[in-house]
Amino acid sequence: MRAVKEISDVTGISVRTLHYYDEIGLLKPTIVNEAGYGFCSV
Repeated sequence: MRAVKEISDVTGISVRTLHYYDEIGLLKPTIVNEAGYGFCSV
């Protein structure tokens, strides 16, 4: 699993943009922990 920040670093897409994609349902994290951090399987 990779944190949203790690995905941001690898892809060059900002964390804010990834969060926006989550809000509109375009790209959802695989899991979200209790602290609210999203993780994706890559």
